[in-house]
Formats: sequence, C-alpha cells, structure tokens
Amino acid sequence: MTSDQGILLLLLLVLLVFLVWGRWRYDIVALAALFAASLFGLVPQGEIFSGFGSPATITVVLVLIVSYGLTKSGAVEYINRLVDPFAGHPRLHIMVLSFVAAVLSMFMNNVGALALLMPVAIQSAIKADRSPATVLMPLSFASILGGLVTLIGTPPNILIASYRQEVTGESFTMFDFTPVGGVIALAGILFMLLFGWRLVKVRSTDLGANLFDIDGYLFETRVTEDSPVVGMSTSKFQNMLRDNKMDLLARISGDIEFAPPDGRYKIKQGDYLMIQGTHDDVQSMASEHKLSLHTATNQKAEFSHSIDTKAVEVVVTANSPLVGRTPADTRFNLRYQVNLLAVSRAGTPHQSRLRHFQMQAGDVLLLHGDEDLLDAAIGRLQCYPLAERKFDLTDSSKAKPALITFLLAIGATALGLIPIQLALGIATVAMAVTKVVPIRELYDGVDWPVVVLLGAMIPLGSALQETGTTDLLVSGILAVVGDLSPVFILVVLLVITMTVSDVLNNAATAILMAPIAFNIASSLGHNPDAFLMAVAVGASCAFLTPIGHQNNALIMGPGGYKFGDYWRMGLPLEVIIVIVATPMLLLAWPL
Repeated sequence: MTSDQGILLLLLLVLLVFLVWGRWRYDIVALAALFAASLFGLVPQGEIFSGFGSPATITVVLVLIVSYGLTKSGAVEYINRLVDPFAGHPRLHIMVLSFVAAVLSMFMNNVGALALLMPVAIQSAIKADRSPATVLMPLSFASILGGLVTLIGTPPNILIASYRQEVTGESFTMFDFTPVGGVIALAGILFMLLFGWRLVKVRSTDLGANLFDIDGYLFETRVTEDSPVVGMSTSKFQNMLRDNKMDLLARISGDIEFAPPDGRYKIKQGDYLMIQGTHDDVQSMASEHKLSLHTATNQKAEFSHSIDTKAVEVVVTANSPLVGRTPADTRFNLRYQVNLLAVSRAGTPHQSRLRHFQMQAGDVLLLHGDEDLLDAAIGRLQCYPLAERKFDLTDSSKAKPALITFLLAIGATALGLIPIQLALGIATVAMAVTKVVPIRELYDGVDWPVVVLLGAMIPLGSALQETGTTDLLVSGILAVVGDLSPVFILVVLLVITMTVSDVLNNAATAILMAPIAFNIASSLGHNPDAFLMAVAVGASCAFLTPIGHQNNALIMGPGGYKFGDYWRMGLPLEVIIVIVATPMLLLAWPL
C-alpha cells in the first residue's frame, strides 16, 4: 500500500463515519473530503470542481428541473381523481397509490413523486377512517422501486450509466434498466400488496375529518393572570389533560425547566406549560382555561377567523433551511411572516420551548398566518404541505405543453436520436420559454445538496482509480471470495451495496461501489454490466431505515413511524429483491 492509497482510504473512512453520523449535512462533509484530498495532492487542483461539469451531475439537475416543471404545471396531478374511489378498500387503495407512484418515479424525481402523492394519500386514508401510516410506507417504498426502471428514475442509475460511458465509451440507455428494474419493482409492489402492508406498524391516532387530528404536536402555552389553573397542582392538571387525550410534557418557570414536571408543584401565573395533543384539543382547552398559545418566537398566537388566514401542516424536507436549526436561530416569524404554532416528531418526546426546538427532516410543523404569506413561506422553507391540493382539471393551459415537451424528450432519447442530456436540456428551455415554469422559479426544484454531493464525490471516485486504491480494494475482496462462484460474488456485491445504502446517501454509494464492481468483474473475466447493474439496484434499495432515502425520512412524521419501524416491511422486501434480482441480472446481462 502506498502513502497516497493509505491517505485516501483514511479520508474515505472519515467521510463515511461523518456521513453516517449525520451531524453535518452530507454535501458539506463531501466538500470537506474533496478539499482535504486536494490538499494531499490526491485530486489535482485543476480538477477539484470537475464533478460539477460531469454529465451525471448535469443530467440529475435537468431531471430535477423537468420534474419540477411537470409538478408545477399540474400535469401529473390528473392522477388525484384516481385515488378517492379506492380509499375504502385498504388493499386497492395501496395498490392504486403504489402503482401510480412507481409509474411517476420512472420519469421524474421520486422525492417529487412522493411529495405529490403524500397529501392525497393522507387525505384519502383519513376519509376512510384509517391511519395514514397504513399507506405512507408502501407509497414511499413504491416510489423508490419505480426509480429502478429507467435511466432518469433515480440518481444512482444516472451515475452508473455515466461511469460505464467513462470506462467503456458507451453509456446505458434509457430503458436498459427496465428488464431488471421493472421486474424488481413489480415483485416488490406485489409483495407489499399481498403481505407487506400488514407488517407496517400502525399506532393508535385520533383520526378525524381534517389533518389537524394527527397526534403528537407540542404546543407552548402560558398561564395568564385570571386562569383557573393558577394554584392547581401539576398532577391534577396533568390528569385533566390525559382525560381529554392530551399530556403535559414539561413546565417552565423562568429559566428553569421541569421535565417531567413535579406533580406537587402549584401552577403559577407566567408559567409555560408544554402540552402535547391535537390542534383542536389544545386550542379548545387553552381557550377554556385562559392559557395563551404562543408561537415559537414567544409571541402570543392570535387566531383570526378571517377567510384570508388559515393553519397548514407541512413536513420538513432534507433541503429545508430549518434542518439543524431552531426557530430562534432563523428568527422564524420575522423572516417568514407566519407563525409556528406547534411541532411534531414521531416517536420522540419533547419538553423544551418551541424556540429551542432543533428541526430535522420529517418533522411536521403547524403554521398559521395569512393565506398568501403561508404559500410563499412554504416555498421558501422548502417544506411539503400535507393538505390535498386544489386543482382545476379543466385548466390544461400549462399541463398539456409540459406533458408534450416531456414525452417528446423521452421519445427522442428512447429512439436514440439525441443523448439524454440534450433532450432534457431542450425540454428545460422549452418549459421556461413557454412559461410552464416561470424563469425566476426555474431552479427551485433542484436538490442542490445532492448536486453538491455529486460534484464533490465524483473527483474522489476518480482518485480511487488513479491512485490504484480501487485495485487494492478489489484485490482484498478477491482474496476472500475469488474462488467462489461468480454468481455468489454478484449476490454478495448486491447485498453489500444495499447495506451501505441503508445508512449512506444512495448517490454516494453508487459512486464508491461502481469502480469496485467493474474491476471485480474485469479481474474475473466476467461481464461488467451485470455487476454495474447490481450496484445500481443495490444503491437505490434502501428500505431498512429512515435515513437511507429522503422519501423514508419524509414520511416519518406524517406516518407516526419510529426509526425501528422500517425494517419490519423493509427487510423482507430487500430479501425478495435479492431473490428476484439475481436471476434477472443473469438473464438480462449474462456473465
């Protein structure tokens, strides 16, 4: 082992540790690793930013823009009407949502597909008097599975195709992924419909006619001078709350926080009481007992009955500027001109003041304010609303041009007339020129942290090759499994990639595993395409944890899931994927 190889392996190990730890956002960690590698001379300074000009990175950006255009125009919202008739039948309900999500994810970003369908799924589940948890996990998994089917369905496919272009001079085409990915997606969805949906952990929730009946919100209330709870013992007040399906999580007097609160304490004027419950229950109780509801920035929440004001639930995405920060850090009310009334994080009790609540992806926020300001704030916060969108199906002025533009681009690529990058680039310009997407919003749909991650990781992947580190890793792997059947080695590679992707970003997993897979196949004298396809499948199949894929994180709060709930359906699903993928890989890409 050379010194360069040792340093690069150490850098990669540190990178993986920090990415799994999640203390800092993955794009920042990847950039730090890239700059460190350049300082050690492992990445030439003239090539530090070469990853941002990579065809794979540009393709991901264009896919995200076109996906945003389809969503913005309303072109893909025609499917909303398909769901409601099946809501009363659990299996049919899941079937329709899953297949629609999978089809959408074949041709647009799967996070966008989930964001589009999640409000529909929640609303239709509640109308049928079922917990949203019954449909959200199958919906998330189906949207991930759908991405396996085409080149543009998920970033790992784009990265694998780009790597193949780099090493062989020929890329995978749009539907090269379909024989394997399509069968896997179909098998996975059928499993979820027949057995998997029954494995989903559903916790009891107080379902009602609107979305504000999701349990677990943390509200901040303050005891007023004439409140009847003044002088009441904390235990008596807590029992009163529990009788009405609420709970007292903490009492804050001045700068002193009591969590759990002392039951013998007599409540005083000015105490802050942190109450967990539904929006309607807490607001009713606060009004009856003269407790003032406060926003996250310590302002009294005034509830106007004007038709121009409303309360909206939103889920925090991984790209939101709120992630890792508190409302006090962001000066929430001043910056966004709306009130943060309450927060909810599945499976985790919270006692501290709302202003000190550190946000994470998947948290559900209850916002209140002027309707126009709320819509603007949701966009700036990069959160997804959990309310069914109103859409006039007769207004196709933008939907039809968006669909036609997209279908022409896909058709031209499928026929081999022009490369995918050029086709999507023309589609992007066309959507801007025809005002399907306003020019000022053209880049709003781009997942910039993922783009930065790709731009940073691609040069590191090249450094693996140029320093001979990939050959070193391959030699070590072959020393252990080289005498075994190539089919067994293929399965091991698939399982390892799936395991890494469950704790690491799927794009980063594809970048790290692709050169290893290619070199193993070349060393054994087998078809590298089968091994590259195994990496493409494994990198996208992250079903065991909420951190393996953005979609899994997004449903955690609205579904009321805990970290350990995902493996219940995810583990048998991954086993089925390995069983189905192995013969399909050998059939479509013979060794």
